[in-house]
Amino acid sequence: MTTNQAIALFRQELAGTCDGGEIIAITRMVMKHVLNYDPVDMILRGDNELPDFAPERLSAIIARLKASEPIQYVLGVAQFHGHTFEVTRDTLIPRPETEQLVDMIVDENPAPDLQVLDVGTGSGCIAVSLALALKFAQVTALDISGAALAVARRNATACKARIKCVEADIMTLAAPPRPTLDIVVSNPPYVCESERGEMEANVLDYEPDSALFVPDANPLKFYHAIARYSRNALKPGGRIYLEINRRFGKEIVQELEACGFVDAAVHRDTWGNDRFVSATREKN
Repeated sequence: MTTNQAIALFRQELAGTCDGGEIIAITRMVMKHVLNYDPVDMILRGDNELPDFAPERLSAIIARLKASEPIQYVLGVAQFHGHTFEVTRDTLIPRPETEQLVDMIVDENPAPDLQVLDVGTGSGCIAVSLALALKFAQVTALDISGAALAVARRNATACKARIKCVEADIMTLAAPPRPTLDIVVSNPPYVCESERGEMEANVLDYEPDSALFVPDANPLKFYHAIARYSRNALKPGGRIYLEINRRFGKEIVQELEACGFVDAAVHRDTWGNDRFVSATREKN
C-alpha cells in the first residue's frame, strides 16, 4: 500500500460517515500519529510504499471510525491549548471552547503564586494548561474518578507540569477550615438528560455519561456544590470560573450572588453561545 492508496482508502471508507473536510482532517491526524507524516510528507511520499505494519494498523483505525468512535479515542490523544493530552474512555474529550475558559483565567490573573483548584478535572487539560500558563501557580486537580485522575497525572508528567491530584466528590467535600484559594475553575457535567436526543452518537456511545449528564429535576446540582465550597475556600477577592449549559446562565449567576459572590457575569464563546460564568468572592 502506498501513501496515496492509504489516503484514497480513508476517503472511500469514511465517505458515508464524515464530510469531505472532516475526512481530510482525520486522515492527516492518523498519518501523523501512525507514520509521523505531515501534509508535505503525504504529498512528497505519495507513491512510496508504507511500512509493513501500516496497512493493518490503518484498517483497524478505519473500522473504529466507521463505528462512530471519536478520532481522539481511536488515537488516544487530543489537542488542547497547544498541548497533546492522553484521553481514554474514562475522560471527556477536551473541547475547543474550553480553551477560551483557560485563556480568560490567564488573561485576568497575571499575579504569580496563585492557588488554583480545578473541580472535575477529567484528563487534566484545564489544570495542566493553567499550571503551564500561570506564573508559578500551585494547581490542584480534583475528581471523583480515580481512573480519570490517573490519566491527569500522566498528562501532567508528559507536559512537564506540576499539579496535585485529589480524589474526592465535590458533592460531599467538607469546607476547608480557612480560605486558601485564589481561583476555582470547573467544567462540570451540565447536559440535561432530556437533551440526549440532541447529542451525536459518537458522544453518547463513547464518552462517560457521568461526566456529561445531570438530571432534569436538578440540572444545577454541581454548580450548587461548587458555589458553596468556593464560598468558603476562596480568599476574599478570589475568582470562580465555570463552563455552563447555555440554558442556565442567569440561574447560575443568581446562585453565585446568593453565595456572596459579586460581579457575576455570563460570557459567550466564539460561536456566540452563553458558555461561561465568572464571579468574584466578595471582599470583607
